[in-house]
Amino acid sequence: MKIHGAVIIEQGVTFAIVSVKWHVTQYTQRIIEARQELSVFFPNMPIILMSTDKNGQPHYYGRRDIVEFLKSIKVEQIPWKEYHIY
Repeated sequence: MKIHGAVIIEQGVTFAIVSVKWHVTQYTQRIIEARQELSVFFPNMPIILMSTDKNGQPHYYGRRDIVEFLKSIKVEQIPWKEYHIY
């Protein structure tokens, strides 16, 4: 499986951001499940999920302080890469 994400260190906090489909972020239970599944690949770090709406606007789900930081930057500034996970 391939995921599109990034590991970022900002102000001493290391966190992961993962791009997911819009439907994943529509229900709290799906968000919780996705984070639990991803925690195996990004251990001991907060996981932020990002989806885009029909207008291409990013929406972030996770720890509030990190979400606020991500809202303050352009999505193109995130050092995205493709992760191959098994």
